[in-house]
Amino acid sequence: MCPLAFVLGRTPIEVIVLLFTLFLVLIVELLNSALEALGDRIINDYDEMIKRAKDLGSAAIFLCLVFSFFTWLYFVIRYFADWS
Repeated sequence: MCPLAFVLGRTPIEVIVLLFTLFLVLIVELLNSALEALGDRIINDYDEMIKRAKDLGSAAIFLCLVFSFFTWLYFVIRYFADWS
């Protein structure tokens, strides 16, 4: 999707916004993976608080993906609206 950002973005700022949404998803995913690895390292048994922390990390990923999806959708719709 990185190369597509240069096609959809008209200005350098728009390209940066599109790339930022991709990197934001990656950053939050890395933080979520670190949180899950830490939770698994701290305790091997079932713990409600660890489960909750993992669920909140997954929710953060979901929200980032939704944000990224709608940002990209806006630029794709605008690109094809101007194209026709």
